[in-house]
Amino acid sequence: MFDFYRIGNEICFVRKGQAVPEGLSPEGPEAARTADRLTFLYFREPGSCRASFLVNDLDLLFQSEESAVFLSSEELRKAAAEEAEILDRPEHAGEKALLAGFMEKSKLRAVNACQSGWKEILTEGADAAAGPAFLPKGKKKVNILAIGDVGSNLLTGLHLLGGDCISQIGICDLDEKVTARWAFEQNQIAYPWDYDRLPEVRAIKAEELFDADVVVFVASKGIPPVGSGVKDVRMYQFENNRKIVGMYARQARNCGFRGMFCQVSDPVDPLAKTALLESNRNENGELDWKGLRPEQIQGFGLGVMNARAAYYAKRDPRFSRFLTEGRTFGPHGQELVVADSISDYNDELSRELTQKVVTANMEMRALGFKPFVAPAFSSGALSILLMLRGEWHCGSVYLGGAFMGVKNRYTPDGLETEVLPLPGKLFARIREAEETLKAIC
Repeated sequence: MFDFYRIGNEICFVRKGQAVPEGLSPEGPEAARTADRLTFLYFREPGSCRASFLVNDLDLLFQSEESAVFLSSEELRKAAAEEAEILDRPEHAGEKALLAGFMEKSKLRAVNACQSGWKEILTEGADAAAGPAFLPKGKKKVNILAIGDVGSNLLTGLHLLGGDCISQIGICDLDEKVTARWAFEQNQIAYPWDYDRLPEVRAIKAEELFDADVVVFVASKGIPPVGSGVKDVRMYQFENNRKIVGMYARQARNCGFRGMFCQVSDPVDPLAKTALLESNRNENGELDWKGLRPEQIQGFGLGVMNARAAYYAKRDPRFSRFLTEGRTFGPHGQELVVADSISDYNDELSRELTQKVVTANMEMRALGFKPFVAPAFSSGALSILLMLRGEWHCGSVYLGGAFMGVKNRYTPDGLETEVLPLPGKLFARIREAEETLKAIC
């Protein structure tokens, strides 16, 4: 079923008969049994998929393309049917048990051997404790671009809550007085007699932005004023904000940035894709896929949508199942998908709850205020800290051409997205959101 190879200290495997790059040393299955982890090599066009991910369902090994199918155990089984059935045969029981054993220990990953620098990916995470495998061990250096309404609240959250995983926070803004003010204020927040418990905050220049492990992009050209009549504020912002994101994504490429690019400003999901595309264009504007890898970028907008669903679920018993059985998928916007329950999905109630969540911004604007505090904390600070700690969180990850909001976490052996037995009606909604997102950018 599979052929095994050694590359440096790593044991890799491919589907039997697959043409492999030169220089791979063939190994027998016995070498795999004593390995610390296993890596499945797949071969797909760069940009059509992630460069690597953690395998948490064996059917992921038999997919011809990456898509929202990766979120559904039912759809994965359908797509993998023929080959998955072969793996289930008695003569392959040993191979299946071997792979399942590594998967259960979260030590089975997949790497795209067509991706530029794929051999470097193989060495990542070997000694990491938690969080993204491509980041260094220990506390991380975080830089934030734009300290406005959202940025200042996000900064406050990271500063107060991130002492366990953040060593320093750099803040950058067009107005140097703004960064001077916030560095001055934040550094006067301290626990008595424990003055190094919170990370230091310092003002930085734009050219220093990517001298960090994590860059949080909150820059935005502007939000329509309250009472403007704009119904979809996020898409209103897209045309202007994509130019800003594109400029900094190219800076990330030129700096050889190998850290985490967190997209927070709206519309989160299309702008995350803008960052991916623009960082992978050469000086002639051609895509060469030598910039940021897809898993280096994550959109942080789903956290507040998930929190808003919980808010309404606590206040209306009809939606209460969401608190223990529900999930959110898709973008921070109109195409959001809220499921009241995965195990006993009610399409009508789920759509009603989705509508409440999607229009929550308008409720706040009707009161005369811009809704930025909850997004700054639920989508921003809290989700980013969970990401750094290697914990499950809500965020948009790249899935075959679009950034899709899902429950995910970073492990030392790759990005893991939750796989669930999604009901057909629910998966159809997720597919519709996926197609809409692909069409935007």
